[in-house]
Amino acid sequence: MLGERWGVTDAETRLAFGCDAVLPAAPMQGWRGVTVDAPPDVVWAWVRQLRLAPYSYDWVDNLGRRSPRVRSELPEPVAGDRFMHAMGRDVGTVVAVEPGRELTARIGPSLMSYRVEPLPDRRTRLLLKLVSRGARPFTDLLCLGDLPMARRQLLTLRDLAEAEARAG
Repeated sequence: MLGERWGVTDAETRLAFGCDAVLPAAPMQGWRGVTVDAPPDVVWAWVRQLRLAPYSYDWVDNLGRRSPRVRSELPEPVAGDRFMHAMGRDVGTVVAVEPGRELTARIGPSLMSYRVEPLPDRRTRLLLKLVSRGARPFTDLLCLGDLPMARRQLLTLRDLAEAEARAG
């Protein structure tokens, strides 16, 4: 499938994510990942920020409004919470949370799991798995279209977490 992988290892694509439990053997599966030079708790705090804005290409999915660059002290998400605020409205629902480690959400027919994996030296892997049901070519287009948006989102979250970690 076009666009199914960016920034992940073969081993990371074999991990079980929360979205797999909700939609096993999904016909569309995409993985994205980035290494962050910040500790897992800082990265997780930025994952929680997704409830406020998409953090990707704001001119596309946030009606031109910039996603916040100052982190809010948000409580841990719980199943049933809104997932994100994008396009001027609440989008999606939190399906499952393992605080500090993984957040799984649903938007339409798709589920996504954001995972925070600790690395040595206070670094972190931020992984995202997207799964969806549906037939081809819909799933091919979804996976391919998600790639640039998810890439920008993960890179933005990385940059914000790294800046916060440097500032102490």
